[in-house]
Amino acid sequence: MFSFQKNKQISEPADPSSRRNVLRLFKWKIKLPKIKQWIRLPFILSTKEKLFFFSFSILFLCSFVFLSVNGYFKNTKINPARGGIYIEGVVGQPGFVNPIYADSDIDRDISQLIFSGLMKYGKNLEIIPDLVEKYEIEDNGKTYKFFLRDNLFWQDKTPLTADDIIFTIKTIQNPDFKSPFQANWVGVEAEKISENILKLKLKMPYVAFLENCVLKILPKHTMESIPAERFPFIRPIGSGPYKLKEEIKQGKDGQTKSLTLSENPYYFDEKPKISEIKFIFYDKDEDVAKAFGAGKIDGASLASPYALDEKLIRYSFPLPRYFSVFFNPEKSKVLADKQIKLALNYGTDKKSLVEKIFGSVDQALIIDSPLLPDFYGFPQPSKIYEYDLEKAKNILEQAEFKDENQNGLREKITKKEPAFVFGKELKSGSSGKDVTELQKCMVKFPEIYPEGEITGYFAKKTEEAIIRFQEKYSKEILEPWGFRSGTGIVSKTTRAKLNEICAEKTEDSLPLKISITTVDQDLMKKTAEALKEQWKALGVEVEIKTLPISRLELEVIKTREYECLLFGEVLGIIPDPLPFWHSSQKKDPGLNLAIYENKKADKLLEDIRKSADIFSQTDKFAELQNILIDDAPAVFLYSPDYIYLVAAKIKGINSEKILDPSKRFIGVENWYIKTKRVWK
Repeated sequence: MFSFQKNKQISEPADPSSRRNVLRLFKWKIKLPKIKQWIRLPFILSTKEKLFFFSFSILFLCSFVFLSVNGYFKNTKINPARGGIYIEGVVGQPGFVNPIYADSDIDRDISQLIFSGLMKYGKNLEIIPDLVEKYEIEDNGKTYKFFLRDNLFWQDKTPLTADDIIFTIKTIQNPDFKSPFQANWVGVEAEKISENILKLKLKMPYVAFLENCVLKILPKHTMESIPAERFPFIRPIGSGPYKLKEEIKQGKDGQTKSLTLSENPYYFDEKPKISEIKFIFYDKDEDVAKAFGAGKIDGASLASPYALDEKLIRYSFPLPRYFSVFFNPEKSKVLADKQIKLALNYGTDKKSLVEKIFGSVDQALIIDSPLLPDFYGFPQPSKIYEYDLEKAKNILEQAEFKDENQNGLREKITKKEPAFVFGKELKSGSSGKDVTELQKCMVKFPEIYPEGEITGYFAKKTEEAIIRFQEKYSKEILEPWGFRSGTGIVSKTTRAKLNEICAEKTEDSLPLKISITTVDQDLMKKTAEALKEQWKALGVEVEIKTLPISRLELEVIKTREYECLLFGEVLGIIPDPLPFWHSSQKKDPGLNLAIYENKKADKLLEDIRKSADIFSQTDKFAELQNILIDDAPAVFLYSPDYIYLVAAKIKGINSEKILDPSKRFIGVENWYIKTKRVWK
């Protein structure tokens, strides 16, 4: 215990005028207990004093801790911290880690993280500068001038300049490199002004051109010497927020098991907070769902509903993407008939199909138009194909596709006229094609024409054969004339019998059979199976063919080797349907998958593209939309939201609209796993 003690020494008598008055005051001294005294304290205090003392001490300590902690939390806030690894499960395999070939979802995902473009999409899908500091539009929209940022570097610390942008554009334009983006850059002239300034000149104004400029850029210094045949397979370096951490390794089966990206230390913009992103590749959705359950992955997109941990955060991104069955009339006689395409449209129950595949109509938007009026705010189509099975069957009946054999499958029977009909009187001494055909007919009857000679000349043996033929069918040939024996002359009744036997009409059968080709992926396979089941009710036989996306693109889509293609198309944030429906785009690298041609539609597509403001062309969009629906070049099915499931520990994800699945990584630098507290 500390104690207060009076000073025993008293000062001299008080004198108000003297400062010695102060000395007359008592002096107090504060003395703290020594350690030995503290140790003896429990032995000195009574039980009540002990209880009081220790209670007071505990209360004091708790109050101190509480006030300290409370003060800390009140005066600090949680901020994202760097570190952590995000692991995502993906169905399928990466094709090309090269942005000018990245036209699959997986390849686009990787390119989005590794590479940068002149422009990029903002969180609200506005087009904003990326590598460029600013840009200017000149010459009434035909020239774009870009000013690059200062201090841009590739991940190997080589400066990124205007030469790299020009190299990338010219590579895409070169047909030897077979980039799927070649059509976007036809007629664009790239001109270098300085190391940091370049111009892109167009032949005519194109309001959506800035969207083309989100193209990811390749490094000239490492890629310019690579020949075209090896170009897709070279691992390029990037300038984006991440880089490949290590070489891509494949298993014994040739499949890539995983791919890891790490932070790019030379990235010019805000550094990402998550240190690494790892993709693990699976064969099907069920495998991804199991990986979620086992805690092996932190995120994935699943097309089908699965019973997953309720703690997962579900993000739903609307997309300007739709799936359709595109008809190729050049590869199918059946699909060359518009009536068949109409019947298939009326015979498709889209509501039932969506419920079966997605579990609910809330999971995907049923569409009737490829222009996605709900997404862009265009007028709804004036005509749609409401599901009507009986109407579809009647259309097929009118097109003469009938189920004659009662086996549930329709076919069209066409009578063919004979290639040759006997019309001339033939007798001994005649010659030419008619005699040749006569001898060919007689050859069918060895007992009548045992010699079987085909000479083209009506000689004695031919005459004898005709006599025997006439006498065999005397009732029809001789009796009408009152003859009892053959004449050897091919007259009217003889010709009639010859035509009946040797010039008979044939029948051609065209079965109502089509094949659907699609990607080997759960959503597409389920959709194809549902269509097969629905169209079977119409009497249509459907064969389903599936291929991995890489083979589908190279072997089927590029060559247009399909009858029906079940596939998806993505419009831009500025909708430009010309690449998908203009007749000039029927061949690769065009994207007119229905091989569609309509002069009026072509004119509307061209006018829309020329407009300075596409969204002001609603009347033309509405007219184009109705033409496309009326011509029925496809069955437009659904537009599903992109469903993204992630563990609760992954924070900072933007949940606005996205353009395609890879754009979920817009703002990836704001994603975080770890946190820290900082003073306010």
